[in-house]
This record gives sequence, structure tokens and C-alpha cells, in this order.
Amino acid sequence: MERTQFILATAIILFVAFCMGWFAYWLIHRFTQISKSDIGELDRMAQELHEAEETRDQAITYLQQREAELTTQLSQTEAELAATMEGLREARHEAEELRSYLERGSQG
Repeated sequence: MERTQFILATAIILFVAFCMGWFAYWLIHRFTQISKSDIGELDRMAQELHEAEETRDQAITYLQQREAELTTQLSQTEAELAATMEGLREARHEAEELRSYLERGSQG
């Protein structure tokens, strides 16, 4: 093979390799290209996700506040119950004292 033929064969091989590489790049780019509608859909989904996260955070805050209110109310109710029970014990004790006093008075 002469020098001119070798250069020509090498040039043709390099040109074919370049064309194959360019075609492969074009093919990959064509299949991986994101359309504007896909981008719009992703933006809409991101906005909805953001709104859902805000709603979740608001719900969590509301539940924490409600839990604190109910805990306070429960503590107050328990304190009132303890005070009522103590008052009932004292009333029963007084009633027993009055009964025993009346029984002693009626016997005497």
C-alpha cells in the first residue's frame, strides 16, 4: 500500500469514526432531551409538594398546640378532681363526727 492510499484510507476511517460518534451523540441527546411540557410538569409537582409540606407543617403545629391545651386541661381537671375528693373526704369525716355526736347526745 502506498503512502497516498494509506493516508486516504486513514482519512476515510477517521471520517467514518467521526460520523458514528456524531450520530451516537445525536441519538443519545434525542432520547434524553427533556421537553418543555415535562419541565412544566416537574415545576407543577414541585409546587404541589411544597404546598403539601406547608400544610403538613401547619397540621403538626396545630396538633402540638392542641396537645398542649389538652394536657393543660387534663392537669387542671385532675387537680380539681383531687380537690373535690379531698372535700368529699372532709365532708364524710364531718358527717361521721356529727352522727357520732348525735348518737352520743341521744344516749345521754
